[in-house]
Amino acid sequence: MFQTVFITGSTRGIGKAIAWRFAQEKWRVILNGVNRHRHAEILLRQIRQLSPLSELFFFDVSNQQETYLNCKAILKKFKKIDVLVNNAGIREDALLINMTVSQWDKVIRNNLYSVFFVTKNILPNMIKYKSGKIINISSITGVSGGFGQTNYAASKGGMIGFTKSLAKEVARYNIAVNTICPGLVDTDFITGVPAKYIKNMLSKTATGQKGKPDEIADFIYYLASCASTYITGATFNIDGGWLC
Repeated sequence: MFQTVFITGSTRGIGKAIAWRFAQEKWRVILNGVNRHRHAEILLRQIRQLSPLSELFFFDVSNQQETYLNCKAILKKFKKIDVLVNNAGIREDALLINMTVSQWDKVIRNNLYSVFFVTKNILPNMIKYKSGKIINISSITGVSGGFGQTNYAASKGGMIGFTKSLAKEVARYNIAVNTICPGLVDTDFITGVPAKYIKNMLSKTATGQKGKPDEIADFIYYLASCASTYITGATFNIDGGWLC
C-alpha cells in the first residue's frame, strides 16, 4: 500500500528537498505552493518520474478557507495522510521599534496560523486511522531568538510549544508530533541577508558552515519512518552546533 506525505511550502528550499527524499522512497508526495509558476510544475513532473501518483496543490496555508477547501480535496483524493510536514514559512525582518503591525501579522499568520489551519484539517484523518506523523519545521531562531526577528522568533517558538502540547493530546491515537529547528541552511530563504550577517552567524556555529537541505530532509525521513516510533514531543536542533 502506498504511503502518503503532505508537505506545505514544498516547491523550493528545504520543502523541495523533503519532497525529493520521500519521492526517492516511492511515497506519494503532495506538494504545496502559494503561487502558480513554471518551476513548480516542472518539479511535479520530475517528482512523478519517481512517484507517479504525486500531486501539486496551489493554495495559501495562511488563509483559513483556502486551507479548509484544499485539505478537503486532498483527503478526498488520497484518502489517508501518513505524514504531514508543516514547512511553509516566510521572513519579514525589522527591528521591533520599526516593525509594522502588518509585518508582525503576516509572519505570524504564515508561520504559525498555517500550522494550526493545516494540522486541524488533517488531524481527524490521522485519528480515524489511529496512526500518523506530524513534523513541524521551526528554526533555531525560535530557540535562541534573532536580531531584528521578533516576529519570526515568536512564530517559530510558538511552533515548539504547539508541538509539545499536541503530542500530549494525540499520543493515544498512535500519532507522533515533533519539531525540527534548522540553523543556517543554504537555500534561497536566506537570499537578501547581508553577507556580514551570514558571516557573523557562521562564526557562532561550531562547524563554521551552512547546512544542506538534504541533511534536513534525511532526518525528517527518519522521523517519518517506523524507526522513530518512541519519539514524540521532541525538538531537534540541526544547526551545526549553534553556540549562542
